[in-house]
Amino acid sequence: MGIAIISPGRDVTVWVENIKKLDQKISIQVYPDISDEKEVQAVILWQHPKGILSKFPNLKLICSMGAGVDHILSDESIPQYLPITRIVDGKLTFSMTNYVIMGVLNFHRQIDRYQKDKKRKVWDMSNPEIPITVGIMGVGELGGDVIEKLQFMNIPVAGFGNSPKENLEYPYFDKTKIDEFLASVNVLVCMLPLTAETEGILNIELFRRCNKGTYLINVARGRHLVEEDLLTALDEGFLSGALLDVFHQEPLPPSHPFWDREEITITPHIASVTNPEAASPQIVENYHRMLKHEPLINQIDRIKGY
Repeated sequence: MGIAIISPGRDVTVWVENIKKLDQKISIQVYPDISDEKEVQAVILWQHPKGILSKFPNLKLICSMGAGVDHILSDESIPQYLPITRIVDGKLTFSMTNYVIMGVLNFHRQIDRYQKDKKRKVWDMSNPEIPITVGIMGVGELGGDVIEKLQFMNIPVAGFGNSPKENLEYPYFDKTKIDEFLASVNVLVCMLPLTAETEGILNIELFRRCNKGTYLINVARGRHLVEEDLLTALDEGFLSGALLDVFHQEPLPPSHPFWDREEITITPHIASVTNPEAASPQIVENYHRMLKHEPLINQIDRIKGY
């Protein structure tokens, strides 16, 4: 019995090597070359073909290759009784926080403006900083770390989430107070988990409730954003620009209108990338726990979606 890695189009050699370093006895099969489905007790997934898990009659554990699990939960064929785990890695948090702060400071210090001035050979020292208050949508492990680091820099922050929270060291608004949240910020950072409730939350209705000129950063999932609504919000002035690391379709097609909008900065889903060396011990640990019928680490709540 062993593990199958299913991640179409990705070279998973480094994953196999790291898992084998930890436990030589684990049998590993890699999609699409899975010859014995009955031997598979655990799967490691990233963007797997929907419905493929029905081929494994002895499956007992599903492991995401990253921190996100929406790519797994979107497969409605997966039985509810199968546990799903995700990767929790301090390096993921480190990288994500650095990326978000980069985007916040680039807007605050108007780096795009000065790049344009350089091309035009313009020396303009007026208004070098845009006053900002940063709104973090999603105050879990990743969002909470961003807030902590921004507070350390004395940058005003506010948090938003679907459920009420108390005793936080910053202003926090739940979904019943979203208008108050949007009115208090001019940088909007989406770090929400992708659920049925949050899909499409970044839409024109929300953008029109923002302060004029708000700057958007999306590092969560592409499906949080209604892409055509972003263009409308930019045209109407409710948003002044956007930094996007995630998209509905990846890679972003060459014909996509985002490429041609100078107000939109694009990065290729690199804000925070899973390190197989850090992730593999968690997967091996959960594999052994599954065999011993022990509680799993980093298991997600399927009802909450994260």
